[in-house]
Amino acid sequence: MAWSFRGKLQLAGLFLSLLGWVCSCVTIVLPQWKTFNTELNEMDTWMMGLWEACINREEVGVVCKTFNSFLSLPRELQVARVLMLVSQGLGLLGLLLSVCGSECCQFHKTTKVLKRRLCLLGGTLETLASTTTLFPVSSVAHAIVQEFWDDGIPEIVPRWEFGDALFLGWAAGLFLAVGGLLLIVSTCLGKENGPSPRMADSTASPSWAPAEESNDASHLMQKPVNLDV
Repeated sequence: MAWSFRGKLQLAGLFLSLLGWVCSCVTIVLPQWKTFNTELNEMDTWMMGLWEACINREEVGVVCKTFNSFLSLPRELQVARVLMLVSQGLGLLGLLLSVCGSECCQFHKTTKVLKRRLCLLGGTLETLASTTTLFPVSSVAHAIVQEFWDDGIPEIVPRWEFGDALFLGWAAGLFLAVGGLLLIVSTCLGKENGPSPRMADSTASPSWAPAEESNDASHLMQKPVNLDV
C-alpha cells in the first residue's frame, strides 16, 4: 500500500498520540510525583503520588499505603488526579476517532469528508488531552517550588522535590500535543474532492471534438454561399 504524504502525517500523529497516552497512563499510577529524603537517614526515600504514599527502605524495599480519603490530599494533587483521569478519557477517544478517520482504516460507505472530520476531531481531542496532562503536572511542580523556597518553613523540615513521574508527565503532554497537531495539519492538506489532472484531461478532450466538428461544419456550410456570390 502506497502511503501519501497525508497518510504519513496521520501515521506519525497516531504513533506520537499513542506514545503520549501510554506515558500518561504510567504517570498517573506512579507514586514518584513528590519525593524527599532526610539528611539524618539518607537510606529512606519518601514518595507521594496521586493514589498512595510510599517509603523506599534499603532493608525492606518499597512499602506503600493507599490514601484513605480524596479530601486528605493536598489541593494540587486533588486537581491533578481529576485532570489526569480526564486526560485518559480524551486521549483514548481521540485515538479511536483518529484511527477511524485515517487512510489506513477503510469502512464501507465512508466519505472522505467524514474521515477528514473524524481525524480533525481526534487531533483536537489529543491536544486537549495534552493540556489536561501538562497543567496538573506543572501545577504540582509549581507547588513543590513554592514550598521548597518558603522562608516560613524551618530549614530542618524536609522539603519535597521533583519526582520521576513529573518528567514523564511532561514528556507525555509533549507527545500528545505534537501528535494532535500532526493529525490536525493532515486534514488541511489538499482537496481530495477535486478532480485529478488525468480526469480533467479525459473530461476536457471530448469537449474539443464538437468544437472542431462545428468549425468544419460551418466551413462546409459557407462554401455554397461563396458559390452563389
